[in-house]
Amino acid sequence: MNKKLISVVLSAAMVMGIASCGTATNNTKDVYHVGICQLVQHEALDAATKGFRDALVDKLGAEHVEFDEQNASGDSATATIICQNLVAENVDLIMANATPALQAAAAATSEIPILGTSVTEYGVALEIDGFNGTVGGNISGTSDLPPLDEQAAMVTELFPDCTTVGIVYCSAEPNSKYQSDKVEEYLQAAGKTVNVYTFADSNDITSVVGQACNDCDVLYIPTDNTAASCTEAINNVALPSGTPIIAGEEGIMRGCGVATLSIDYYGLGRTTGEMAADILTGAADISTMAIQYYPNPIKKYNPEICEQLGITVPDDYTAAE
Repeated sequence: MNKKLISVVLSAAMVMGIASCGTATNNTKDVYHVGICQLVQHEALDAATKGFRDALVDKLGAEHVEFDEQNASGDSATATIICQNLVAENVDLIMANATPALQAAAAATSEIPILGTSVTEYGVALEIDGFNGTVGGNISGTSDLPPLDEQAAMVTELFPDCTTVGIVYCSAEPNSKYQSDKVEEYLQAAGKTVNVYTFADSNDITSVVGQACNDCDVLYIPTDNTAASCTEAINNVALPSGTPIIAGEEGIMRGCGVATLSIDYYGLGRTTGEMAADILTGAADISTMAIQYYPNPIKKYNPEICEQLGITVPDDYTAAE
């Protein structure tokens, strides 16, 4: 090979190398493959997933994003299988809707970006000591944690004469326990006697709620996926007993509660989708993205149940539609 030909070959190689480098640093793709693992179907999680999808489509365009959406039907083992399959598919990002889904995704991959949503406390969910608001690595997301002190204050505001409050949640959900512990502290500080009741799954929820209604003046149910999927069963026990329920989120309140300090799960999902768009296009680094919280929760009440129980709420509460 003569010197002139060698020079041409080297020049061409340099050009191809530069083009290749340019492609590597340009994080745009024709189609992004996004996996969604939702723990269970209920109003709050459904709204968060819809918000996520809508925001990502709005940001990237429907032709540039493809979703693989799967529901674990409330089973953590199924969530694990879903996340493992999404990793095997080599999706570009996983959205994990609810704490067990986030835990399953975190166990499945340390490389594919994971965004959680409807997760109450990431430090508790991922067992991070001294959690400072940023998970790091390949995980970030949004939290549905409301101001728990203000939720506890709703009990004393609406039921000033009550003496005993029962807190009911699923023992399999660590974030529910976190909320329970905090609300118990606030209620005890307000002079209330607090009894805590836990159920293992949907099979014993009726008997546990029944016992709580027998023992207590008012119940508090935190943001809890099992409770949210069993509101009809809860209401069938609590309403006939005349026991009002303050709920951790609006979906539970609509099904069996009288009031809540509510966040907008659709809006929370949209925030998660906007974060996903920035990660996928290279506009943001997930390892430095802090967990996002929904601002300005709203006091809401359930007009139907309030009327049946003869409860009048203050003017600053908004009726759930």
